[in-house]
Amino acid sequence: MEILERIETVINKFKKKNILIAIAESCTGGYISHMITNISGASKIFERGIVSYSNQAKVDILKVNPQILEKKGAVSKEVAKEMAYGVRVMSKPCDIGIGVTGIAGPTGGTPEKPVGLVYIGFSTKEKNFVEKFIFKTDRIGFKEEVLKKVLELLAKI
Repeated sequence: MEILERIETVINKFKKKNILIAIAESCTGGYISHMITNISGASKIFERGIVSYSNQAKVDILKVNPQILEKKGAVSKEVAKEMAYGVRVMSKPCDIGIGVTGIAGPTGGTPEKPVGLVYIGFSTKEKNFVEKFIFKTDRIGFKEEVLKKVLELLAKI
């Protein structure tokens, strides 16, 4: 299924369930929000998208704990979880918060955190969870793969 059709399917499903989502993006730089808003009707389920590219933006906007950023780094399970929670809480009445942080490359990777690493956090009133993936592709391909994973995870809700 083409990516825009997948997005439309998620939008239609969430419209029927009255589910609102908000997204905090770092490494994808607004790509996920951009793609969702390419579909007519997205405003019925998409409350907001925030690009929190810098660590300071994560702290100021999403209220990510600066000590966690310092200890674990911006690309971590803990930060993805806090980003998802932060965007959900600030976006009332939002049902699902999504936080995305990673290393799109081609530079910036380390042996512990290689280029292509991404953490995708989800936050609802009932639970918070984070998924970890590594995509071995170029920078644009990375953003596309992250979008596909977000849609795959949303389709399961």
